Amino acid sequence: MGKIKTHKATAKRFSVTKSGKVKMNHTHRRHKLGLKTAKRKRQLRKGGYLSESMAPAIKFLIQKT
Repeated sequence: MGKIKTHKATAKRFSVTKSGKVKMNHTHRRHKLGLKTAKRKRQLRKGGYLSESMAPAIKFLIQKT
């Protein structure tokens, strides 16, 4: 059986920190920005962390083996 390949689209969007959390960028910052409040756009600038329940699935897709 061959090696499992890294899912490249996922690897470009997520990264794993040293503590094992999955880091991500927020969505909804590309277009229709005139409809969103300044507070909402400002909060979307910051990165976020994936939930603990979703993290194992993403880690499996971006494993480097």
